[in-house]
Amino acid sequence: MTLPIYQVDAFTAQLFKGNPAAVVPLESWLSKEEMLHIAAENNLAETAFFVKSSVDYELKWFTPLVEIDLCGHATVATAKVLYDHLGYSESEIRFQTNSGLLTVRKDGKKYTLNFPANVPYAESTPEGLLEYLGVGKALEVLKGRTNDYLVVLKSEAEVAALTPDFRALKSVNARGIIVTAKGDEADFVSRFFGPAVGVDEDPVTGSAHTVLVPYWAEKLGKSELFARQISKRGGELWVKLLGNRVEMSGEAVMYLKGEIFLP
Repeated sequence: MTLPIYQVDAFTAQLFKGNPAAVVPLESWLSKEEMLHIAAENNLAETAFFVKSSVDYELKWFTPLVEIDLCGHATVATAKVLYDHLGYSESEIRFQTNSGLLTVRKDGKKYTLNFPANVPYAESTPEGLLEYLGVGKALEVLKGRTNDYLVVLKSEAEVAALTPDFRALKSVNARGIIVTAKGDEADFVSRFFGPAVGVDEDPVTGSAHTVLVPYWAEKLGKSELFARQISKRGGELWVKLLGNRVEMSGEAVMYLKGEIFLP
């Protein structure tokens, strides 16, 4: 049995930048165990699998360790595969997911996601969190309903300089840790750490921006913002708050196309 596989660098216009994701189109669903094996073998932050339904597409995402409920960059990667390689030509793609209906439209070179907003709320700081991050003091520590903590620092330089203790950070009961600050050139910057789900640092994290956009839209008093995720690979997002939804736009670059051989 063979399956097609694509690899796409998302939220970037440059190859070897942004966030790489694998995309596996399916005629029908594999078992969860098989999809986890493929994701672990790919050893990327996310592998997306999709199946055409009668009207929409069903979409699932896996890290090397677990299935997750929301992923932005692998959704961008999936949209690029559909539009540029599988002949999709409608103005919008509808994905049915564990997080409900998600849509993507192509705007020139950019792919625009429409995701539910995830307004962060005040939460006590887990024991050891700041220490494991290597942070002396945070301006705020909040939490999103995706079980991500949002740690706000004073400057972009502080965010860029972080060298977390990933083994210790893995013990924090959270999907991931978003660290952010007002940007020097961008409206805001961020990094995302998810050792508990098998991703020490995610290069560019669309789902984190469902938390970041409502936070910074309120802080900066505007609904349209430009964001940078300042990981080693780096990525750029043009984002917009639309009531209880968040739009995120970014480019994507195809890296490879191949085949998976299954027994």
